[in-house]
Amino acid sequence: MKKEKGLNIIFAGTAYPFRGGIASFNEMLARELQRIGHQVRILTFTVQYPSFLFPGKSQYTDGPKPEDLSISREINSVNPFNWFRKGNKIRRFCPDVLFLRYWSPYLAPCLGTLARLVRLNRHTRVIVLADNIIPHERHFYDKWLTSYFVGGADGFLVMSSEVATDLSKFTTNKPVLYAPHPVYHNYGSPVSREEACRCLGLKESCRYALFFGFIRKYKGLDLLLESWAVYCQAVPEDNTCLLVAGEYYVDKQPYLDLISRLGIENRVILYDRFIPDEEVKYYFCASDMVVQPYRSATQSGVTQIAYHFEIPMIVTRVGGLPEIVPDGKVGYVTSQYPNEIAQAIQKCFCSEIRESLIQNIRVEKKRFSWDYMANRFIELYNMIGTRYKGR
Repeated sequence: MKKEKGLNIIFAGTAYPFRGGIASFNEMLARELQRIGHQVRILTFTVQYPSFLFPGKSQYTDGPKPEDLSISREINSVNPFNWFRKGNKIRRFCPDVLFLRYWSPYLAPCLGTLARLVRLNRHTRVIVLADNIIPHERHFYDKWLTSYFVGGADGFLVMSSEVATDLSKFTTNKPVLYAPHPVYHNYGSPVSREEACRCLGLKESCRYALFFGFIRKYKGLDLLLESWAVYCQAVPEDNTCLLVAGEYYVDKQPYLDLISRLGIENRVILYDRFIPDEEVKYYFCASDMVVQPYRSATQSGVTQIAYHFEIPMIVTRVGGLPEIVPDGKVGYVTSQYPNEIAQAIQKCFCSEIRESLIQNIRVEKKRFSWDYMANRFIELYNMIGTRYKGR
């Protein structure tokens, strides 16, 4: 495939000073596109979510602004006057690509309006990376909002076959390309287990399973707690613990009550807060495995952090997770039954099995590259170009 060189690309979406995996992803993709010769400017939000709609404690990072990226705060997700003003401004600027991320119908009116206005210049191609088309937590208005958004796009990148299937319910005449979620490498190099435990105040003599990331109902922390109780009954010695590291986006009390009812207080350690980028490595490097007992999923950034730090994974058989975690090779794919999850946990604590999984991870993670994602981006741009001739 012949690469286009020197494209002028505008990202409209989450980036610094907003925190989280989507912001980090956008910044890393922008860097990769710059590396291969394209110009990228990121227009992030002045308001992403109104504070009363945001379930966490803060939307913002305390880290420094990236010096190697052009990022300006210009888009207000709740102000239609802003959408029209910025949409017309981008339309007149006439970039080659307007790149959008879609993960929530809440953003459909804002981003869909931007896309429709910008496309009026008959030059800019609107490329969407769709994290989710059908949201994990659903509402009656999702279908209408998503349909409006999809209608403003020219082509889509997806990171799982499930998202491609969901997308086909809204459009069948726009190009869709698959590119797996690349490995996150922005959290620093791995550190020794001894250093990780020391920084977190953990006992080196103990072994750890990790649940990491924002806590929402669909992520199944309650399933993991029940599974951990089953595991603790089967392996009663007190040299293994479950680490739960992340900010609650739901009421915390039911989880605390469940821990108490199951009698596992002494073998669960809670880090109830957002984990800043510079600390992420300690949680992964202290752990023997990462467990994701999700009730629904498309893809997961947590698996890609685990790949970076070469930590075996246990995931449930939902969405695109089995595509990313080959069963028995880099970890285990299970049902949502606590007994089955508990059995997988027991396997991952076995040193010989774990070492074999790690060796496979070192090979498997090579297919999750930013170079591949960026080249699929350009391939999609070229595919859309043939459609523009008849516009």
